Amino acid sequence: MVPMDLFSIPNGSVTSPAGFRAGATFAGLKTRGEGKLDLTILLSETPCAGAGVFTQNRIAAAPVHLCREHLRRARPRAVVVNSGSANACIGDQGMTDAREMARLVADKLGLQPEEVLVCSTGIIGVELPMGIIRAGIQAVRLTEDGGHGFAQAIVTTDTHPKEVGVSLNLAGRTVRVAGAAKGAGMIHPNMATLLGFVTTDAAVEADFLQTVLKEAVETSFNMVTVDGDTSTNDTVLLLANGAAGNPPIGGGPDGEALQAAVTEVCVQLAKMIAADGEGATKLLEVRVEGAASLADARKAARTIAGSNLLKAAVYGNDPNWGRAIAALGRSGARVVEKRVSLYINDICVLDGGKPIPFFKGAAIATMQQATVRFLVRLNAGPHAATAWGCDLTERYVAINSAYTT
Repeated sequence: MVPMDLFSIPNGSVTSPAGFRAGATFAGLKTRGEGKLDLTILLSETPCAGAGVFTQNRIAAAPVHLCREHLRRARPRAVVVNSGSANACIGDQGMTDAREMARLVADKLGLQPEEVLVCSTGIIGVELPMGIIRAGIQAVRLTEDGGHGFAQAIVTTDTHPKEVGVSLNLAGRTVRVAGAAKGAGMIHPNMATLLGFVTTDAAVEADFLQTVLKEAVETSFNMVTVDGDTSTNDTVLLLANGAAGNPPIGGGPDGEALQAAVTEVCVQLAKMIAADGEGATKLLEVRVEGAASLADARKAARTIAGSNLLKAAVYGNDPNWGRAIAALGRSGARVVEKRVSLYINDICVLDGGKPIPFFKGAAIATMQQATVRFLVRLNAGPHAATAWGCDLTERYVAINSAYTT
């Protein structure tokens, strides 16, 4: 549910904020199929304040290095994304190809190469087929309603595109914030765990924009886990072009409102990613309350949501709550057993460290819902956090046993 001071944009996309256009095409990086797209460009009509958060994997793809470099050098205007190949672990050729993608888009749109950010997703260790990428970039046509194509083109094993938009009032102006993301596997907290793109027509000071994105990622994408793996390509970008005409935001009440909007967009996208985890049938939500610190709350929630044993139990509708408690105990969070309470959806199974008799049939029934919620109360302090995951199914193994074959 969107907070009351934010308004959902029906059918929102990355081109919902004013001054953004996008386009996508099928270049041939993926296997051909109805409605498939695999190469896309997002453009702002004016230079943007730009922010980025990237993978902490020590082996990072060439586009990650190029995005970091370009964000230091210029105000971004465009993003080009390909799916089907990660452009990772192919030596110097990876950076050569990433730079060429930026140059090709810059030449097409009348920009400087450093104004173009590049992202790739797909199979690691495979060189980009630059011949079809060159042709594909020329084929892309940018439109104001092209955001949906952008969201479709970035997916890999996702079963559907993920996009959302909200609006709010700032300084008498209507400001829009929207985003798209992809991710279904190789998802685990260690930065973004995916590709994510957030746009806004708010005017924002660049340093503050980076602060906004970092906090939003910590609350959202860094609280999602599907399988414990973190990619070489993880990237979340936030572009603010100022087309709404508001005074530039650098903090204060308007900064708090913008933070809430960006965080809401990122949280909604994060939940979509968790629910669409490879092979998943259910969304797993873990809420930890009463922690001694925010770090403790986040560690505990992430560890429980990432427990393969608990994920398998959720798939089987098995209210084996001991798996959640065992994960809590190894999370590194400060825990006093005699203070801990645990709920599965609304059913209390543990109170003050003591098991509570419950009707197992009712618990099994409630776990058959599309979302299964675990609430942990530590009763050790004022801090809380929420993490999202999914159940672990046979389908996950099937998908990843034949990903490249």
